[in-house]
Amino acid sequence: MDIQRKRSVIHSRRFRVIVISSFGIAAVSLGALGLSRLKPAALGVERAALVIDSVKRGPMVREVRGPGNLIAEDVRIIAAATAGRVERVLVHPGTPVIAGTVLVQLSNPELEQSAVDAEYQLRAAEADYKNLKVRLESDRMTQRAGAATVHAEYEEAKLQTDTDEALAKEGLVPQLSLKLSRVKTEELANRNTIEEQRLDITSRSASAQLDSQQARNSQLQAVLKLKREQVQNMRVLAGTTGVLQQMQVEEGQQVAPGTNLARVVEPQHLKAELKIAETQVKDVRLGQSAEIDTRNGLIPGHVSRIDPAALQGTVTVDVALDGQLPQSARPDLNIDGTIELERLSDVIFMGHPASGQEHSTVGIFKLETGGNAAVRVQVKLGRTSVSAVEVIEGLQPGDQVILSDTSQWDAYSRIQLK
Repeated sequence: MDIQRKRSVIHSRRFRVIVISSFGIAAVSLGALGLSRLKPAALGVERAALVIDSVKRGPMVREVRGPGNLIAEDVRIIAAATAGRVERVLVHPGTPVIAGTVLVQLSNPELEQSAVDAEYQLRAAEADYKNLKVRLESDRMTQRAGAATVHAEYEEAKLQTDTDEALAKEGLVPQLSLKLSRVKTEELANRNTIEEQRLDITSRSASAQLDSQQARNSQLQAVLKLKREQVQNMRVLAGTTGVLQQMQVEEGQQVAPGTNLARVVEPQHLKAELKIAETQVKDVRLGQSAEIDTRNGLIPGHVSRIDPAALQGTVTVDVALDGQLPQSARPDLNIDGTIELERLSDVIFMGHPASGQEHSTVGIFKLETGGNAAVRVQVKLGRTSVSAVEVIEGLQPGDQVILSDTSQWDAYSRIQLK
């Protein structure tokens, strides 16, 4: 049979359950609160995989660096003077040449024929000049003979008039005869003047005709000279002493006037052409010292030109070489160049971190005392160089910092070094 429980016992059990549940909920809440306030465990990082540097105080040299090539200062581009076909390529790149070295032999039958035609045209014109000169001289002699005849008749008339005047004074010649003598003398005087003028005009006309024919001859001589030079230029010469760097045509190729055939450089006169990032070139100035690394020696130099335009994120900077070139130096050789911007006498600096631009604030891990852990600190950077950067705030001389890329640890403010 059922036995009825006492109400006090039931209430006691319920009270215990409520109390125990309350304590359990409180314990869970406190545990969650404690876990939420715990700092994440420090990340373990291998020390050997890190680049660690010390913060220093003292002089710092600001530099910029960029890759580049050695470029010949004296470059001669050999172009075709006329159209033609490449018959033979006589010299290949890398061969030393002198001014008279024949690089390419061209052919152009039409040009050769036009040169022959120009020569015959000049010969014909010269013959015409000689014929014209003889004919004009003959005409001039005929004119002089006619003028001489009139002059003689004039002189004779003058004598006759003088005689008639003398006889007329003595009454031996009638006045009519004297007047006729005077009229004839005046007529011959006019004819003599006209003949002299005609002779002068004839001389000037002959001179003008000869000058005109001579001008045509000179024109044909110039054409013939041009044609001969064009034929001669079909033997393409180097034109200077140096080394053939490029041959840009092949045998059998047809070329037009102005086509680049070859490139000759003077290998003893080279300059460095560096590609400097446009973000770093703002402090580069003409005359600044530079050092060129040919991977077989270092050559001192100075900045001689800065390109005013940027191309693909870089600016071209020319460096004139002041030192002796190594034996391996040649045009288009790959090099590295370093330009000295300025020397800072007393600054706090460290090695250049993997991230961080000039005049920016970055997070850098600084080693704690003992060197077993590192904590992230905010560091304000100043002026930068190739391998160093000025520290404005956040670090002191003697601090050790991690320069390696730590972007994968952005979630951690502290790391453990192993």
